Amino acid sequence: MNATSPSLLIENGRIIDPSQSMDCVGRLLIHAGRIAAIDPAEGDLPSQCQRIDATEMILSPGLVDLGAELREPGNEEDETIATAGVAALAGGYTSVLCCANTQPCIDSHGAVEFVRQKAVKARGVRVHVIGCLSKGSAGEQMAELGLLHEAGAVAFSDAPRPVPNDALLKRALEYCRMFDKPIFDRPENPELAGAGVMHEGQVSLVLGLKGLPTEAEDLAVARDVRLAEATEGRLHVGPISTMGSVDMIRRVKSRGIQVTASVCPQNLCLSDAELRSFDAKFKVHPPLRSGRHVETLRRAVADGTIDAIQSGHMPRAREKKMNDLDLSPFGAATSETTLSTVITYMINEGVIDWSTAIERLSTAPARIAGIDAGTLQVGAAADIAIIDPRATWTVNPNTFHSRCSSSPLDGHTLNGKVVKTLVGGEVRFES
Repeated sequence: MNATSPSLLIENGRIIDPSQSMDCVGRLLIHAGRIAAIDPAEGDLPSQCQRIDATEMILSPGLVDLGAELREPGNEEDETIATAGVAALAGGYTSVLCCANTQPCIDSHGAVEFVRQKAVKARGVRVHVIGCLSKGSAGEQMAELGLLHEAGAVAFSDAPRPVPNDALLKRALEYCRMFDKPIFDRPENPELAGAGVMHEGQVSLVLGLKGLPTEAEDLAVARDVRLAEATEGRLHVGPISTMGSVDMIRRVKSRGIQVTASVCPQNLCLSDAELRSFDAKFKVHPPLRSGRHVETLRRAVADGTIDAIQSGHMPRAREKKMNDLDLSPFGAATSETTLSTVITYMINEGVIDWSTAIERLSTAPARIAGIDAGTLQVGAAADIAIIDPRATWTVNPNTFHSRCSSSPLDGHTLNGKVVKTLVGGEVRFES
């Protein structure tokens, strides 16, 4: 929608915007791709004004994903920027941070520009690029972070690879203070993690599968937060999956250290018991943990220790996920189910309310990434998700817009569904 397009009025919807502490039934007027007014009088409406009736719907700022693998260039059999964009729109996302693990990885100005141009051409979600923290994502030498920043990178990370080099992480945290950009780390100690395929515990022991011990994550988080404290740099750890991680993050936050954390939706509702089926759709990263970890993560989302919920979208082609469990890669398509998973297993079970959910899915991720999103304030870009909270649907990955047809929520009946997603006032997805 441009300046010459008719204005748009979305009316009768329940507007929930944590950035304004707003939760009320009202109207949103959109003009020239931006929020022009909230609850305008009829006499103040433009002469040409299209209308959308959102009765019994929820109007939310578009969701913001702190990390999704778009897989292009290099792994287009798994996903492309275009297909990932449509999948994200279907899930209510309007902004997505693209992980740097493409082939070649995003460690140069040209690589950043390639993703940005492809995303603009695809006309899907707004794609923000995460640049590599290290050259070639090898964890040895720091990438040209200043040049990546100039090219438009909003954060730096080697995720889903962890950063095993302590000195590298410390230097990067110090360096990034110059341009106030965050470093994201998927916390895991490679030596302890080894070739694990699932959570190390009673279930892995019974199944005879190599486990991923919680200490692998806990020790990495301890290292990360200590370096953040020493350097006063901006650090985001996540997605996390253990009680130990939650405990450490809670303690360092109480001391005012700049650390934020995120979690994936499947880690809030599924446990390692799912792996008894030996089905590779449950092989996700971070792994599904035991029930005690799940409950701790749920409470941490509620009390704000965990700042954000990210999709953890790691698409892998069907033929790759059809391998035996120990040979199948980690990964699943989650962009299209994240919001409904949160509604079903967090809101409807009374763990959090709607405002908290949208804060964790939209407002907080935008703040962490430092991007203009996650708000419906007057003057902001009209990036909006229109959600039907009464809808009920059964997850069938074969109907996903993503190229990946593997989902740990396959067969689950979920509540709530996105009916329209607007980017810059333009309806780019409609169910």
